[in-house]
Amino acid sequence: MINANLVYCRISEAEGIAWDNCHKIYLLMDSEQVNLMRGYGYDPIITNEEMNPDDMFNEVQKWYENSCSLRFIQAVSTNHINPNAGFESLISQGEDYEEEVSV
Repeated sequence: MINANLVYCRISEAEGIAWDNCHKIYLLMDSEQVNLMRGYGYDPIITNEEMNPDDMFNEVQKWYENSCSLRFIQAVSTNHINPNAGFESLISQGEDYEEEVSV
C-alpha cells in the first residue's frame, strides 16, 4: 500500500475506520463521522474503543488489498461550514493503478 506511513499516522488520531466492502475506505476522525457512517449503513465500522491503532492499520491494509481497482483511503473530519473541506485524501483513487500490458 502506497503512503502507508501517512495512513498509519492518521489512524493513530482516528475515532474509527469504515469500509463499503468495495473501494471506499475512510478513517473517521471524530465521533460525528462514526455516527454518520453508521447512518449511511457502512459495515464494517470499527472504533478506537474496539481496536487499537496498530490493529486498525492492519485491518485497513486488508480492506485495501481486497478492494476493487477504484479503491481509495480518505480521512474525514466534520466541518459544518463546508463539509467537503473535511475530506483528506491519503491514497487517491487509482493512485496505485498499474495498467495490464498484454504481451
